[in-house]
Amino acid sequence: MVPISHAVGFAIAAFVIIVIPGPNVLFAVGRALTLGRRSAVLSVIGGVTGSLVPLIGAALGLGAVLMASALLFTLVKLIGAGYLIYLGITTIRRRKELVAALDADVPDAGNHRVLRQGFIVGATNPKTMVFFGAVLPQFAAPDAGAVPVQLLTLGVIFLVLQALSDGTWALMAATARSWFARSPRRLEAISTTGGVMIIGVGTSVALAGTN
Repeated sequence: MVPISHAVGFAIAAFVIIVIPGPNVLFAVGRALTLGRRSAVLSVIGGVTGSLVPLIGAALGLGAVLMASALLFTLVKLIGAGYLIYLGITTIRRRKELVAALDADVPDAGNHRVLRQGFIVGATNPKTMVFFGAVLPQFAAPDAGAVPVQLLTLGVIFLVLQALSDGTWALMAATARSWFARSPRRLEAISTTGGVMIIGVGTSVALAGTN
């Protein structure tokens, strides 16, 4: 059982990290501006679910291995960055298709595909990997029970906060998109902006260090 003081301290630390927009937030915002509210929410769900990957890894002790291996960390980081850049380029190339498909407020982007994309972004988010690998273990109390269970419990707190914060950002962006959706020309412009934003996130992830 995680001591209350540890849980509160972790929640504060997690909140500080989460509210600063990172790859998950900016990806969801980009999807909100490009595809609308439903895809934004699905991107957040996918991102939160993807965060389970580094969380489980940290609980099993794999987080320490990842943080100790610069090569492995860089490899995972570059995979995530490359995927983001690919999605951004695809978004820009398909901007006219999205405008043509706009028969309601939100074009059909394919629920499973959007979820899968969000999952990959969440699973390869360097900020989350560093936090779970280096910060999360600091809040475990070895004398309070099984450490893996404590790490998973604390991780659930992180995921709840992530869902609330990322969801708020995404819904705000989706609301702003409704104004652009009134004009095909505006929507095409904002779709391009969303794609550029996603490419920018991918580039920043690729250039980010481990510190």
